[in-house]
Amino acid sequence: MDEHPFIQATGLEKAFPEADGRLAVLRDLDLSIRSGERVTVLGVSGTGKSTLLNVLGGIDRASSGTLVVDGWRVSDLDDRELTRYRREVAGFVFQFFNLLPSLTAVENVMTALEASGDADGDARQRSLDLLAAVGLAAKADKFPEQLSGGEQQRVAIARALVKRPPLILADEPTGNLDPATGETIVDLLVEQAAATGATLVIVTHDPQIGRRTDRVLALRDGRLVAP
Repeated sequence: MDEHPFIQATGLEKAFPEADGRLAVLRDLDLSIRSGERVTVLGVSGTGKSTLLNVLGGIDRASSGTLVVDGWRVSDLDDRELTRYRREVAGFVFQFFNLLPSLTAVENVMTALEASGDADGDARQRSLDLLAAVGLAAKADKFPEQLSGGEQQRVAIARALVKRPPLILADEPTGNLDPATGETIVDLLVEQAAATGATLVIVTHDPQIGRRTDRVLALRDGRLVAP
């Protein structure tokens, strides 16, 4: 694991407009994560975990502060550059699997390559290889409704990994799964991140997940602190 910061956030603020003013979700937040590190961010519902992940992944813009990820000064990017950043740097895994019901497992994985403009002649094979890596080689041609919740999340992980992102962002990846399946999914995320050298950030309300990562932080009052 490299020691230099892969993610460096300083003084991040994120506020949303309300009828009677602005709701501050992230407040003067600082964060430093090394390349290849696996980090859990704990917080109860409503503390801004998803907002933090969306800012790190370039889905939302911080209201103020600086954010540098893998050499990209994310806080200064325009819309076109942010699109490229999301395409080249971040892979997302969500609580709600967000699979397209009309597509098979392998086709769902391939959508990530198509969206990034990387759907070459090897796209299907790359997608099949990732499904095999997450234990779904035999389910490649199944539709989401034919898969269990755990299997659907495995497809979502393969979709996030197929474009080989240096950063994996997982938002409550076990939230819709039973505890045993959830443990398997977290182990799979950690193992795949380690295998590819990706930096992994998981946000969750479940303190058990932190036992499988290198470091645990807690999000309180808009800031990251030791749990």
